[in-house]
Amino acid sequence: MSLVTGDALSLLLFRLHSGRLLGINLLKVNEIIPCPALTKLPNRHPNVRGIATLRGSALTVIDLARAIGERSASNEDEGCLIVTELSRSRQGLHVKSVERIVQCSTRDVRPPPAASGKRAFITGVTQIDGAIVQILDIEKVLHDIAPVLDEAPLEQLLEAEDSGLLQGRRVLIVDDSQVALQQTLNVLRQLGLDCTAVRSAQAALQQLQAHGQSGMPFELLVSDIEMPEMDGYDLVREIRRSAELAATYVLLHTSLDSTMNTEKARSVGANAVLTKFSSIDLTQALLQAFRQMNRRS
Repeated sequence: MSLVTGDALSLLLFRLHSGRLLGINLLKVNEIIPCPALTKLPNRHPNVRGIATLRGSALTVIDLARAIGERSASNEDEGCLIVTELSRSRQGLHVKSVERIVQCSTRDVRPPPAASGKRAFITGVTQIDGAIVQILDIEKVLHDIAPVLDEAPLEQLLEAEDSGLLQGRRVLIVDDSQVALQQTLNVLRQLGLDCTAVRSAQAALQQLQAHGQSGMPFELLVSDIEMPEMDGYDLVREIRRSAELAATYVLLHTSLDSTMNTEKARSVGANAVLTKFSSIDLTQALLQAFRQMNRRS
């Protein structure tokens, strides 16, 4: 995901109190403000510092260092807030300092080292002016504080005809965030879809090609946009260039407001774009996709 054309990615660089340098996609940032006075709520999550009031609205302030397993600031007035908006929520990330905005290529972002484990809270690593920058997995931070709950039993959303439309249809899911991948996988499996999940765009291409050659092609791809090495936009471009894969229906599933990505998604050949994470909206998007496919056949 980027603020500029091509595969460029704009990152806001910031530091935690340990000195650790992290980056966050600039499109996820609303503003940066000094740390305001906070209201401490009883029984709050241990990774939540408190509630701030920002232009009349309540803002949950997350102690980012503590959330990812590091020491937090001892002084309440120390540091600043990065106000983020993604996955249909807004929150403030309390950090030590913000450094600067930089641009890099998504192709220069590598997946986290395998040894980093499931508690790494990063989706990728890159180098900026010789310094290692770890890209924050903010979706995982938010999920650990407030896990996404099913909005309603999915079977209540489906008429018998709709349920039959989805049963056994082959879908490939790609997302570099394990949390987001599992959320999507859970919904699709509840709907009776035949799902395969992978963690990178390159792995998705390989799966699409292998299944196509075996005579059991995936009918639909649900893809994240912001991924290391190859983002969702480039993945769609590769699919549309391939005679064997070009007919694949592609739903881009993003943690950002989908309205800001729709134009670019359409320009590269995606069929639809949806903001994470709503099981109801995802179900409706899948129904719409398979209805369109049936009309074309």
